[in-house]
Amino acid sequence: MYSRREFGRLLGMSLPLALPLFQTRPALAADATSTVNGVRLGLITYSFNDMPNVLGQDHIDQVIQNCQACGVGLIELMANHAEPVTAFQIEQAKARAARMAAAASGSSPAPNTGMSQRDNNRTPTPEALKARDELREWRLLTPMSHFEEMRKKFTDAGIVVYAYCVNGMGADFTDQEIDKMFEQAQALGASVVSTSTTLEVAQKLVPIVDKHQFPVAFHNHANLTDPNQFATPESFAKALAMSKYYRINLDIGHFTQANFDAVSYLQEHHERVSHLHVKDVKRNGGPILPWGEADTPIKAVLQLLEKNQWPIPALVELEYHIPSGSNSVEEVKKCLAIMKADLA
Repeated sequence: MYSRREFGRLLGMSLPLALPLFQTRPALAADATSTVNGVRLGLITYSFNDMPNVLGQDHIDQVIQNCQACGVGLIELMANHAEPVTAFQIEQAKARAARMAAAASGSSPAPNTGMSQRDNNRTPTPEALKARDELREWRLLTPMSHFEEMRKKFTDAGIVVYAYCVNGMGADFTDQEIDKMFEQAQALGASVVSTSTTLEVAQKLVPIVDKHQFPVAFHNHANLTDPNQFATPESFAKALAMSKYYRINLDIGHFTQANFDAVSYLQEHHERVSHLHVKDVKRNGGPILPWGEADTPIKAVLQLLEKNQWPIPALVELEYHIPSGSNSVEEVKKCLAIMKADLA
């Protein structure tokens, strides 16, 4: 186990910037189950989007079961997997599954580049607004003991919640709701809050993040037409200049999709990267494909982490279409096997 001072030397940065990412909790023994040659491997629970949705129940037990089946001890937990499923979410999941099936069949030609301007400007339906109000109320009223019990479940199963992913945090969140999301992350034992959002929201979050003194990592997509999106090194730099607690959750797949070089970016900016999302994507805005069929420099990135022993977890984000006869657990196993082979 490294001391804080040793972590500061590893990061090659001043201690005040290094501390926020690691001061929230000491490393747990479970971390070792996801470490290969010093590189921490795991997954974001978004990878398990084929989990059954049971009205009124969260996905924690299923997430634990799936992680154990994959042999994973380090995760980024999606907030929606820690919250009770609603009828509106079930309908959303059906629509997402239909879009993915259409994309896989070739009937939908648009590649998955992440958040789009069209999505940002879409007017919410009355049903969506009602569901959003109910979720906000649940977040405000649910005691932190609920999340502490979740943490115990994960710990007992040998799983560490490294990051807590709250997508869109800030756009339609009250300050009180954002406070609760930070409290939830800390109750879960997370080291960082992650989110897919915009530069405009990042600016709004600065005083709240500085108040909590807790790191927030911004996830990038490949939307190069909207300067408000996280997609380019320039967008990263603008956010990192806003707060010493800001980090980048670098999606090396989308970074490749947008024709940027993940290896060179990590070499220059690793001290402000909290963790990686790993997927294989074609350049020039191309599709997300099964690993080994596209252009993401997965092996080169992993070997860079190994060579430098940077404490940056590499997390599988399963987004390619799951082939007939398989499931997310089996596909995640394949991805993990590739990463381990790259580090052998």
